[in-house]
Amino acid sequence: MISNFDRTLSDEDVLRRRASLLQRMHIDGWLLLLLLILGAGSLFILYSASGKNIDLLLRQASSFGLGMVAVIVIAQFDPRFMARWVPLAYVAGVALLMAVEVMGHTAMGATRWINIPGVIRFQPSELMKIIMPMTIAWYLSRHNLPPRFKHIVVSLTMIGIPFVLILKQPDLGTSLLILASGAFVVFMAGLQWRWIIGAAAAVVPIAVGMWYFVMHDYQKRRVLTFLNPESDPLGSGWNIIQSKAAIGSGGVLGKGWLLGTQSHLDFLPESHTDFIIAVLAEEFGLVGVCLLLLLYLLLLARGLVITAQAQTLFGKLLAGALTMTFFVYVFVNIGMVSGLLPVVGVPLPFISYGGTHLVTLLSGFGILMAIHTHRKWIAQV
Repeated sequence: MISNFDRTLSDEDVLRRRASLLQRMHIDGWLLLLLLILGAGSLFILYSASGKNIDLLLRQASSFGLGMVAVIVIAQFDPRFMARWVPLAYVAGVALLMAVEVMGHTAMGATRWINIPGVIRFQPSELMKIIMPMTIAWYLSRHNLPPRFKHIVVSLTMIGIPFVLILKQPDLGTSLLILASGAFVVFMAGLQWRWIIGAAAAVVPIAVGMWYFVMHDYQKRRVLTFLNPESDPLGSGWNIIQSKAAIGSGGVLGKGWLLGTQSHLDFLPESHTDFIIAVLAEEFGLVGVCLLLLLYLLLLARGLVITAQAQTLFGKLLAGALTMTFFVYVFVNIGMVSGLLPVVGVPLPFISYGGTHLVTLLSGFGILMAIHTHRKWIAQV
């Protein structure tokens, strides 16, 4: 029953007074709990995977702390406010990708970073992982659904520009993830089946064209290694062979924390980044991997609940795309490490080392919180 005092307040004021502390802070308790558990677990695993490197561990902890600040700050913004600034964010993101072509920092044969000496070094492509689904959700939410042909063409054009720019860096893995993040929005907008079937039929000729005209030699070797790792066991097949050896040697319960041999004896390259789940499997076995997958499954389930409860078209499209893109991150990394997919350099969410990636990923969950916690008193976008 609403008191006399409550009747003098607006519906929004009543809701705010009766909300919990986390709700008033626009924080989703379940998402926050899962993120903190994953953050703590990642430091635990990373300490072993990095060979007890304290400096690396502190950098990862700092990135996670910065990411959690981003979660809290972003969650305060009304989704309507985000939608108004999306076009500017897209233009800025594309401009940064073009700047990489001109003044980008090169490392390990790829030009992917912008380096401001003494200030920051970051990958603009990571920012596009958030900006891309927001842009397509903003555009399609302004038109009647299902989208008409011209709206699909415009959406694919907006997806294609950063896709090509990132592909030229070269960074095939990130470019495909950004392509997927935008495509998920188009799909959830009610894409007609004839377009879906047409896209599926175009996969083979597009793949052939990319093989002959787009992919670099090292990317082709990765595909050939995926098909037959034993063809070059001491060269291009080394990573996947050692990864599968580490996963298989862990058994059900694993060898124990800090007792893995493949990573600590340097048989497993990139053990603290792309192949970190092989370290987890070797030291904690099938049980440890299943617990990690359970946490991922709970995150995905919460994201889908938020998507279903979103009260605006923009929020629903964006929440669904962010959730499904997170699923792709997990699926691709585990698939490539276990030999089910070619190696494309996709880190394992929250577990692999990487500052920009971690902050960007957490920012996406901040957007999910904003969509969920503002839903009771927002109007339709």
